[in-house]
Amino acid sequence: MSSIKTNLQSPIKAKKRAKIAIAISQFNSNITDALLTSCKNELIRCGVSSGNIKVTDVPGAFELPFACNQLAKSKKYHAVIALGAIIKGETPHFDFIASAVSHGIMDVSLRYNIPVIFGVLTTNNLKQAKNRIQGGKRTDKGVEAALAAIKMINFKL
Repeated sequence: MSSIKTNLQSPIKAKKRAKIAIAISQFNSNITDALLTSCKNELIRCGVSSGNIKVTDVPGAFELPFACNQLAKSKKYHAVIALGAIIKGETPHFDFIASAVSHGIMDVSLRYNIPVIFGVLTTNNLKQAKNRIQGGKRTDKGVEAALAAIKMINFKL
């Protein structure tokens, strides 16, 4: 939590009129909704107008690369943030999904020359996921995704 306190003291300032799209997985919504709340709050705190934040829901993490691709292809946004939670189960399904999603998101970023931020939790269990959201034992990954997007926009512009 110490990095969150540091960020509260000296927030990064977003470029004027920065537009950010967020693609969010509805699977594990008890986790992803918290990621979205903290991500949006941080973007606004750093100077992004709430009207310049577009949120798109998708059913699961596997659909995130497609949504990010559509958002990046529109050329309406300076960055795209992918939010999701892939929690390991009893089968290797976790490994396939996590790998496909991470590669798909990276491919979109490189294809469209736009920052696409990987705000997808990949945890072994629900407790680990809860520790990475607002009020958890570790830094909030929604906040981290927002800050990464702003840093990358500032780097690119």
